Amino acid sequence: MFDPKKFTTPAAKPLPVVLLLDVSSSMAGSNIDNLNKAVQVMLSSFAQEEKMETEIIVSVITFGNEVNLHLPYTKASQVKWQPLHTSGMTPMGTALKMAKAMIEDKETTPSRAYRPTIVLVSDGQPNDSWEQPLEDFISHGRSSKCDRMAMAIGRAADEGVLKRFVGGTPHDLFYAENAGQVHEFFQRVTMSVSLRTNSKDPNLVPIPSEIKLDGGSVKPNNNANQATFSDDEDYI
Repeated sequence: MFDPKKFTTPAAKPLPVVLLLDVSSSMAGSNIDNLNKAVQVMLSSFAQEEKMETEIIVSVITFGNEVNLHLPYTKASQVKWQPLHTSGMTPMGTALKMAKAMIEDKETTPSRAYRPTIVLVSDGQPNDSWEQPLEDFISHGRSSKCDRMAMAIGRAADEGVLKRFVGGTPHDLFYAENAGQVHEFFQRVTMSVSLRTNSKDPNLVPIPSEIKLDGGSVKPNNNANQATFSDDEDYI
């Protein structure tokens, strides 16, 4: 007997993008304004990349006066961006703990999802205990399989921490000194994620040569693994 309920389209698989954004007091002024604008442009581009097979879901964790889940996982086309505001110091270690907890929780980040992209942005040095949270994030559990990108804003940013965050990935640490470079970094994030949504295997991470933009301010990360990731059907 014909049953129309049997003819359902498969649900799109999510590709998570998690932003860890420094909103400490030193980010006040043009830095936070440029960051807000760049994230909004990225979200708009992600919304245009939604497909039947893959949907980009975005979450934002901010760290400043407190560590806050500014945006839980939301489809890019449904995000109503709330501008970031600055205060406090730079509790990056606590932000990494929150991000890891979110990735490890299979109800929040399901195993059917594609490999998440984690983006870390900071203009300063962590003021809390960050060494063990960083090591746990990049070396243990489900979070160790994430793609990781990072941007240092200004000369006061702790390059050592940020370079360790991207170590072992195909990505270099990006350095931004002005608004144009902040926007360029998020264009690179956008292109990397967009290439994955258009790939036969969205778990594969593009190498830098596949992300073609004019100009740039990338400094080599000698620890970077230039080979693309490979994995099973699920990223975990």
